[in-house]
Amino acid sequence: TVFTSVVVIACPCALGLAIPTAVMVGTGIGAETGLLIKGGDSLESVSTINTIVFDKTGTLTVGKPKVSLIFTEETLSGSGYTENDLLFYAGSAEMGSEHPLGRSIIEEANQRGLKLESPTDFDAIPGKGIKTTIKGKTVFIGNEKLMDENGIAIEEYKTKFEEFQLQGITTILISIDNAVRGIIGISDKMKDQAPYALEKLREMGIEIYMITGDNMQTALTIGKLLSIDSQHILAEVLPNDKALNVQKLQNSGDDVVVGMVGDGINDAPALAQADVGIAIGSGTDVAIETADIVLMRGDIRNVVSAINLSKKTYKKMITNLFWAFIYNIIGIPIAAGVLY
Repeated sequence: TVFTSVVVIACPCALGLAIPTAVMVGTGIGAETGLLIKGGDSLESVSTINTIVFDKTGTLTVGKPKVSLIFTEETLSGSGYTENDLLFYAGSAEMGSEHPLGRSIIEEANQRGLKLESPTDFDAIPGKGIKTTIKGKTVFIGNEKLMDENGIAIEEYKTKFEEFQLQGITTILISIDNAVRGIIGISDKMKDQAPYALEKLREMGIEIYMITGDNMQTALTIGKLLSIDSQHILAEVLPNDKALNVQKLQNSGDDVVVGMVGDGINDAPALAQADVGIAIGSGTDVAIETADIVLMRGDIRNVVSAINLSKKTYKKMITNLFWAFIYNIIGIPIAAGVLY
């Protein structure tokens, strides 16, 4: 009958399936290419990103820092603490730390066969370094701010300190008994795919930012290698302040949509704050749990893939809705008997 035909044609099944089907296919394609997309909202949101903040360590870099140089009191004056002395105190101090830079110092000390000792106390100072006691000696390990706040002069080492920073090396000052005894330099290799990924994002008209707790000079050197505008480098950022920096970017304009790419525990609040959080699959469980999208292969070129996939999926949604409407607009009159 005409009534039955109209009811069958007017059933909104096509409209109801137009978007879920596209999302299901999109997330499936993402999974095949190493993208874990947590739902349709995440997939849709990625296409609107116009600003991306990248964490440096473990995201733009490999995340396996290694000791690349040691400049000692002995090198400076011909006597005093040697390389192994510095590594002993620094490595022993870092035994209470979970920081990747600390682990790299311990690894270097172990490779040299040094027998480290557990510190008698340990005080981690976020964004600055650590204070500890080893064999009765007070040891400070960290940046210039840590030394300045504790009245420890660094003038003798300042030239070398700045020289290493200009090379993109993360520089750590070692103070023993309230005097700087040397510098340990730590390097982390840039990911091979990083320059390509960032260039492709720029071609899409996306603003690129880099955020790091490292000192500004080292960050600028790394940023230059990746062609990141110096105004877009957020350096010396405390772990708890990363989310605040993301929020500031979000508040910088009505149409700013911020994506955050990170891998560490201290990136989790920023990943949650961002409009779209993207975690590196090889990162911490907290970061992966917080993120909207996970790059399972750790390849940041997949950030580009995620945006392209999102745009294609959105277009497919619109196409599906269009044909669903056309089906109803044409089908209902025909079912009602307009042609006979």
